[in-house]
Amino acid sequence: MSETGNRLRKLLESPNFDPQSYVKQLSQQSDGDRDLQEHRQKIQNLADETAQNLKKNVYKNYRQFIETAKEISYLESEMYQLSHILTEQKSIMESITQSLLSTDKDETSKEMQAAFPKETEELKQRTLTSLLEKVEGAKNIMDTPGRHLVYNGDLVEFDVDNMSPIQKVHAFLMNDCLLIATWLPNRRGTVKYKYNALYDLESFAVVNVKDNPPMKDMFKILMFPDSRIFQAENSKVKKEWLEILDETKKSKASKEKHKKEEEVPTSPVRAEVSTNPFDMEDEETVESEDGVDLSLEWIQELPEDLDVCIAQRDFEGAVDLLDKLNEYLKDQPATPKVKELWAKVDERVRQLTEVLVFELSPDRSLRGGPKATRRAVSQLIRLGQSTKACELFLKNRAAAVQTAIRQLRIEGATLLYIHKLCNIFFTSLLETAKEFEMDFAGNTGCYSAFVVWSRSAMNMFVDAFSKQVFDSKESLSTAAECVKVAKEHCQQLTEIGLDLTFTLQSLLVKDVKAALQSYKDIIIEATKHRNSEEMWRRMNLMTPEALAKLKEEMRSCGISFQLYTGDDCWVNLSYTVVAFTKQMMSFLEEGLKLYFPELHMVLLESLREIILVAVQHVDYSLRCEQDSEKKSFILQNASFLHDTVLPVVERRFEEAVGKPAKQLQDLRKSTRPVRINPDSTTSLV
Repeated sequence: MSETGNRLRKLLESPNFDPQSYVKQLSQQSDGDRDLQEHRQKIQNLADETAQNLKKNVYKNYRQFIETAKEISYLESEMYQLSHILTEQKSIMESITQSLLSTDKDETSKEMQAAFPKETEELKQRTLTSLLEKVEGAKNIMDTPGRHLVYNGDLVEFDVDNMSPIQKVHAFLMNDCLLIATWLPNRRGTVKYKYNALYDLESFAVVNVKDNPPMKDMFKILMFPDSRIFQAENSKVKKEWLEILDETKKSKASKEKHKKEEEVPTSPVRAEVSTNPFDMEDEETVESEDGVDLSLEWIQELPEDLDVCIAQRDFEGAVDLLDKLNEYLKDQPATPKVKELWAKVDERVRQLTEVLVFELSPDRSLRGGPKATRRAVSQLIRLGQSTKACELFLKNRAAAVQTAIRQLRIEGATLLYIHKLCNIFFTSLLETAKEFEMDFAGNTGCYSAFVVWSRSAMNMFVDAFSKQVFDSKESLSTAAECVKVAKEHCQQLTEIGLDLTFTLQSLLVKDVKAALQSYKDIIIEATKHRNSEEMWRRMNLMTPEALAKLKEEMRSCGISFQLYTGDDCWVNLSYTVVAFTKQMMSFLEEGLKLYFPELHMVLLESLREIILVAVQHVDYSLRCEQDSEKKSFILQNASFLHDTVLPVVERRFEEAVGKPAKQLQDLRKSTRPVRINPDSTTSLV
């Protein structure tokens, strides 16, 4: 750029540049409209140059932008996976710590009981009585004999839905129940609290709530069908509540168990036998109504045990309990008590199903392959949700395959990328099929869903394949090698009885057809260009090495070339015919690699059009040439095409496809070289 332009650039780039004052000064200094037009042109040129430089910089750094965005995406995925692993490790460490603290607490409790055996139930009851005097509406709680205080303290209750604080409460844990009292805003004498709720220890389950700042030091009490969340003062108080609640519940259950075992009937009483047949019918009716014994300990504790199993992610244990209940209540009448029990259990089944569905959702970590989903899938099937398990399993695997394809780095060499893409996709598909067959072996109705999913997964693979192979305008030889690799990998699926070759071919046929026609047009244009410069002279390869190389190329194509060469480096064919032969044989071999039954006529017509261009050129040359020596040479080239090249093309096509190339046979018959009169005028008929 000129010196004036550089000064103008520096002026416009200066930080103190003021457009209004600059225009005002410029209008005062200009002599007329011409100066303003020239200055306007300079500014326009500077703007065009700046825009051009900006465009060049964008193009120059475009690939870096793409690579950076991909690296950021990979890093984000890895950080998410690392966070998930750390969260799981943290939960494991917390569970180990809690188990160790619980063991220490049990040992300490035993030592304290051994050291201070004189504490009596009366002292505990007096302590509870003095505390309950501060609770409004809690006078009747002490009517139960043997009830005493175990632990008490202040807590803050939170809303279960939006996790917002509701109220401050005081909890009294007794040996058989839990009392919740709210704080009174206006105290009256010694009364500080108001009665809120009283829960039997057998009616609720206690679940630890993981810390999620600022929500921490919380635990949940589950009572069918409701739940309440409380927050302790600190982590130490929270651990004490969890440990003491667990110990108290176990102690009560143990005492009731011993009490039932000690209860022995005083003397057996023989039932009076009635001879009245109507009395016998009444007895049978009573027995049928009360025939189901729901007072067993494991049935009474079943809802609570299911809550604990769900909270501890013991899915197998929860389903085992449900199977045990189903087996116990099998063929039993649906009494009101049984219906009430099933109502409680059905709510737990719904919660368990929701947790298992979340385990299979694509939002979870996709590492571990199909085997990582086996646990949740098997439990859903045991719950009778095989259709939902099948749907979620296939969605999970589709997300895993899509993520693996998206994270595959695009290499410079297309064939190398396709090898990696096929290895990732077909290996994942094979593993998914084996896992599906193992998980859903007894659910044959789900196999149709897997076939539909396989086709959609193949569609996703072909999209990535076509973008890299066909959209990037790769050569036909590269495209043929890539399609060959995909076919070979697809054949591996037949070992498990899954044949997706037809699906792969039907999805690729459009792109392969376009590639064949595009390369056919390139060959025709190149042949026409060489024909326009044809001089009909013998080909001189200059060196024996070049001649040997050409012989080897023709031999590899199946063409006998000895009749057209001598001892020297000359070839009794024209350069145009030799180049055409090599290019057409290459097109034939690559086309056969890409061959599908749907492309039979496309490939035949492409070969026919290519051959027809060369034949028409030879025919035209024979008709126009006046020199008898050159006519003889042209006729020799025509015989080479007709008697040597075309039969090889027909034979090679029939060997690879298994069908005769009728169109090529008809073309060869219609273009045989003959003499049409005695004075050596020749033509192709």
